[in-house]
Amino acid sequence: MWKLAFKRLCRPLRFLIILGGLSDQAEAQSLVKRLVDHFLNDTTSAARPHVSFYPTLGYAPETSFEFGLSALYLYHARNDTLHNRLSEIQAFSFFTLRGQYGINLDHAIYGDNDRWYFLGRGRIQRFPLLYHGIGPHAESSHPATVDAFSIQFRERAMRRLRPNLFGGLEVDFQQLSRIDFQQPDGHAHDLPIGSQGTSNLGLGLGLIYDSRPNALNPRKGFFAEIAYLNYGQSRSQSLSFNSLFADVRMYHTLRPNQVLAWQVYSNLMTGDVPFNQLALLGGENTMRGYYMGRYRDKFYSAAQVEYRWLPLTFSRRFGAVVFAAVGTVAPSLSQFQLDHLLPTAGTGVRYLLFKKKDVFLRADMGITREGIGFYILTGEAF
Repeated sequence: MWKLAFKRLCRPLRFLIILGGLSDQAEAQSLVKRLVDHFLNDTTSAARPHVSFYPTLGYAPETSFEFGLSALYLYHARNDTLHNRLSEIQAFSFFTLRGQYGINLDHAIYGDNDRWYFLGRGRIQRFPLLYHGIGPHAESSHPATVDAFSIQFRERAMRRLRPNLFGGLEVDFQQLSRIDFQQPDGHAHDLPIGSQGTSNLGLGLGLIYDSRPNALNPRKGFFAEIAYLNYGQSRSQSLSFNSLFADVRMYHTLRPNQVLAWQVYSNLMTGDVPFNQLALLGGENTMRGYYMGRYRDKFYSAAQVEYRWLPLTFSRRFGAVVFAAVGTVAPSLSQFQLDHLLPTAGTGVRYLLFKKKDVFLRADMGITREGIGFYILTGEAF
């Protein structure tokens, strides 16, 4: 699934109406300059908060055309760029020609002097899920389509323990309801755990080390997270399971405009895990090129490396990246096999949206054995 994000909205008709009412040509020219600077040149102070809105357009076979509106809010606590990191809040709402809809919210919020750190995401969607089965041998052809209403909420509330080190509570709530499990003709899947709907709340503890000055475009620093969550019995079924995951990322500035980044990610689950909460391979951030959930199981591990030119030497706005990754899933850690590793690689272009805050719009293409995936989003993949 790819999302096409246009350049920030200029609203030309509205501007023409406003300009038509101005009798003074100099005043009109001044207004045009201010508007161009606000939407295209980002001439505001780096310390001031910045908000932008832009429309989105997407297409996928399971959704037809998708239309939406995105908002991005960037700021530093107390407008202090010397001592406080860049915080970001992203919101995205959409609907499709097939009646699907959703609201997404992602955020990374740093408090004054890093006293608090909030990292999380939320999803409220009626959106189809493609289900190919469970395990590293799930077939690519004849997937089932799971049309359902889903609510996902993941939040980390972290307190600074030492410089760059945070510890605290992690909460994960996921609900899947109003499920229509549509089997492919002549290739029925065994109904997985949770196919009738589930509602699960996970509570746990986590540690995060984060020395990145800018989470949307890290040029240097180190990020690591380890967390354990316990999910009690669901409301609809007697399910109980656990999740342990680790995420490690490193960023090296090789030249002023060139960054080498790498990431290792693992997720281990035990117990009776519903199919929608198994570890999922694919998506717009890790293992790009694979549909999110193309492979799923209780254990998932992946590693990726990316080289970034931000921006290119001959351009002030445009950049580029190349990346490669490998990953796989398995029923358990002991059953992980190297010969099941799946490769993906690709390239992408970047456009500098906010020069003062060093934030790029990314367009990536991931190439796998099964096809190509396209992604257009704000901020780097990791």
